[in-house]
Amino acid sequence: MARLHDLIDTATTIPSSQVRRYVDDLRATHRDATPTELIELLKRRYLLAVSASGGAVGAVAAFPVVGTGVALTLTAGQVAAFMAASAALCLAVAEVHGIATDDVSRRRALLLTTLLGENGPELLEHQLGLSTATWAQVLLTRLPVATVKTVNKTLRGRMAKAVVTKSSSVMLGRLLPFGIGAAIGYLGGRVMGKSLIEGLDAAFGPAPVEFGRGLEHGGPALASGQPDLFSDASRLVEQSDQPRPAGD
Repeated sequence: MARLHDLIDTATTIPSSQVRRYVDDLRATHRDATPTELIELLKRRYLLAVSASGGAVGAVAAFPVVGTGVALTLTAGQVAAFMAASAALCLAVAEVHGIATDDVSRRRALLLTTLLGENGPELLEHQLGLSTATWAQVLLTRLPVATVKTVNKTLRGRMAKAVVTKSSSVMLGRLLPFGIGAAIGYLGGRVMGKSLIEGLDAAFGPAPVEFGRGLEHGGPALASGQPDLFSDASRLVEQSDQPRPAGD
């Protein structure tokens, strides 16, 4: 369980500048896209990344020469990739809404709550009385940091139970031979990704009519060979120079 919390804390260090540049590049590439359309594009790219990552682990485990021990190690790596990609999506959607996400405690609370799917916002509403339609904006902009840290302690325990329950069968399924593990890994990653998106939709509600800020980066649009933010999230986290915070 401690390892899971460590992965979450690490995922929240993904650089804001990288997320902001990625969103700006997407906007430059799809100049006619509305905020709603851009968020849908972000979701599709995220689901593709987490599904492909899960399927890759299952496919490797299908080869007899690899062995279960290596497959389990790769499975742990896939969890880290899932957390990093999920954190990137949370921050990218916040960027579309024009909400700054530099505070690590607020980032952690956003990621923890969305990982709980539809149950996350309900928990915040019960504990803090926040409306499920507006809690992300309140959490990221107005709720005192001390309160956010208190909420995080509750969310950490609730999220750990939920993720372990949901992911344990998926992880075991990825170790099945003859390619069956690849299919289960792909579908499992997609199911977990969709659950996070449900929590994210509940967090922010409808997309804004207009973008919350102007473009900050005037560089070229996304090149075809440029790594995708969600596929590349784990590397960005590893290279981040932001200090790792102590757990809330």
